[in-house]
Amino acid sequence: MIDVSTPPAPQRNRPLLGAKRVYKANTKHIPVLATLVLLIVMYSVGVYNYDGFGDTQVLLNVFVDNAFLLVVAVGMTYVILTGGIDLSVGAVIALTTTVAATLLEAGWSAAVVLPVALLIGTVMGLGMGCVIHFFKVEPFIATLAGMFLARGLSLLINRNSIPITNDFWTQMAQKRFRFDDGVFISLNVVIAVIVVVIAALVLAWTRFGRNIYAIGGNADSALLMGLPVGRTRIAVYTFSGFCASLGGVLYSFYTSSGYSLHGQGLELDAIAAVVIGGVLLTGGSGYVLGTVLGVLVLGLIQTIITFQGDLNSWWTRIVVGILLFAFIVLQRLVTRKAK
Repeated sequence: MIDVSTPPAPQRNRPLLGAKRVYKANTKHIPVLATLVLLIVMYSVGVYNYDGFGDTQVLLNVFVDNAFLLVVAVGMTYVILTGGIDLSVGAVIALTTTVAATLLEAGWSAAVVLPVALLIGTVMGLGMGCVIHFFKVEPFIATLAGMFLARGLSLLINRNSIPITNDFWTQMAQKRFRFDDGVFISLNVVIAVIVVVIAALVLAWTRFGRNIYAIGGNADSALLMGLPVGRTRIAVYTFSGFCASLGGVLYSFYTSSGYSLHGQGLELDAIAAVVIGGVLLTGGSGYVLGTVLGVLVLGLIQTIITFQGDLNSWWTRIVVGILLFAFIVLQRLVTRKAK
């Protein structure tokens, strides 16, 4: 009797499919590795060209001067990973510092002012997240409205810079953690590091983190899989608002003032740090560690220009613009090859 059953399908393509999956996984790390290489090259150039650039405190000052930006950028990382954007963070910083300074000047206790300040951005983020989800408004438009609202409220409260002389605020601003003579970090850096660690662990090890990546990859597919897309989006914008308010508190420690014009353009700095750190603007790929590297790149650019001495501060914007173009092109190349 002749066996006429259908022969098994050839298995030759299976190793190729496995290799393709490995290739896709590896390409996800290319933008972060590129940022790390850029950071090392920039630091090496600085050490080679400028006396004193290699001092430990110079590197630590990059963290000290950009701790508030790092906190805001962490929240922005979550938002961009979902494929969204948050343009309100700079204005939320202004509103937070203005409200905090006004209440402290009026004699309110710091124990009351601090949670009130943190609630400002959290509530605004919650509101924008609800508008985005329930009314299907584009994140760009919803957060642009939030930006105008926060900036307008801060200008309505007080148009002038308000000095903060509260004892608690002054102590927090002057708090230093010393490692050696002339080598220290501020309390802002410690808080920023705690935020980074918690955010990175949540993204890597929790269901909420996996949902963020899934929504950024394909929101419709995530919804069909039964994932809580709406709840996750609202939570992400709420977290971004909280990070903006916390960044505002750190900024008030850093400047010892509240001002309605604080944080102008800071939302663009946060977005630039996230993109340079390797997070895809379309969402679904990126790491908090990459954002940290992106913030350090921005800080090192400012430091190099300061050491150079004869360059206008606007060169910082020019260099950041060039890097943004380069990393956006790199992202496109990586995503094309991974398909």
